[in-house]
Amino acid sequence: MKVEKVTWMAVFIALTVVGGMLKIPAIIGSVALDSFPAIVAAALLGGIPGAIVGGIGHMVSALIGGMPLGPMHFLIAIEMAILTWIFAYFYQKGSKWTASILFVLGNTFAAPLPFIFLISKAFYISLVPSLLIASIFNTVLAVIVAPRLASIMKPAVAGKFQK
Repeated sequence: MKVEKVTWMAVFIALTVVGGMLKIPAIIGSVALDSFPAIVAAALLGGIPGAIVGGIGHMVSALIGGMPLGPMHFLIAIEMAILTWIFAYFYQKGSKWTASILFVLGNTFAAPLPFIFLISKAFYISLVPSLLIASIFNTVLAVIVAPRLASIMKPAVAGKFQK
């Protein structure tokens, strides 16, 4: 991996810390704007760097929020890494809408599914509205910001984002 790419990954992880402090009212305190930098990283740097930013970024955000779900945040970090990788895959193929819709649906409905079994169905149902709002907001911000950052990040994203 190039030094520029690793540096940008570090910047995006740091931005997840800031986004993690911008909470969205929810039943638990870890619903925040921490996905936005990971989605931008996935769009501009690729699937693997985006997945790393998404996973590590979630863990940092959860730590700042006091780890309200305890060790289950490791599962969420893996889910976030997978979702950001999927986003990158479709986004870089030129299908921004598909990437965005899959991320929102995955983060809102699929990612919290294990909590039906680990906690309760009521927990899942009460979490979904906040996750939907956060997912839409994070994704829309990322899709707006990513093309604007592409020119600034030119050495790190060479050939990845030419539109």
